[in-house]
Amino acid sequence: MVDPWITLIIAGVLEPCWVYTLDKSDGFKRPAMSILTVAILVVDLFLLSIAMEGIGAGTAYAAWAGIGSICTLLLGAIVYRDPMGARTIASLALVVTGVVGLHMLTGDVA
Repeated sequence: MVDPWITLIIAGVLEPCWVYTLDKSDGFKRPAMSILTVAILVVDLFLLSIAMEGIGAGTAYAAWAGIGSICTLLLGAIVYRDPMGARTIASLALVVTGVVGLHMLTGDVA
């Protein structure tokens, strides 16, 4: 059995993938990108559901959202040239700290 945290991290990393394809779908006007967006979302949510079996819904969802936010923010900075100032980086560090904290606490909470 795969560690649920590995599954959760993979699901979180899929977040910017569907965000990117959603952007490229042009409001779901481009069929190929629209289908790809939905396919990635289905896989993403499936992996989240698998992770929830071993982590718990609340912790898994919070960590998934955090991982997805981190990855999507990095995607925005790299692909879309979104600004990454000191406040953005500090906020990103807080999200990373929160996700790591959730991982460390799962043994106590479960």
